[in-house]
Amino acid sequence: MLKIKKISDVVGKKVYTDEGDFFGDIEEANLVNNKVDSWRIRVSGGISNLFNGARGVIIPHSYVKSVGDVFIINRVAMPSQQDLPEIAGGLEVD
Repeated sequence: MLKIKKISDVVGKKVYTDEGDFFGDIEEANLVNNKVDSWRIRVSGGISNLFNGARGVIIPHSYVKSVGDVFIINRVAMPSQQDLPEIAGGLEVD
């Protein structure tokens, strides 16, 4: 049996990567032509450092692996340490 969820039911759910790392909380769904296109996620804790201190990110719906009691997203949605700019003394190095 297919279980249909309301978008309002998933707002506030916890988001984890497929490797078990806590990512944040669902803030909002972005719709295009009445279909979920992406999710706005409030990033929590130390993970916000990976996103240059951003409070939230938008993850395409294609990165969502599972929606239930929690959201499971692909680890690919998180930037790798190599993708981040080098920081020396608080300044970016180009």
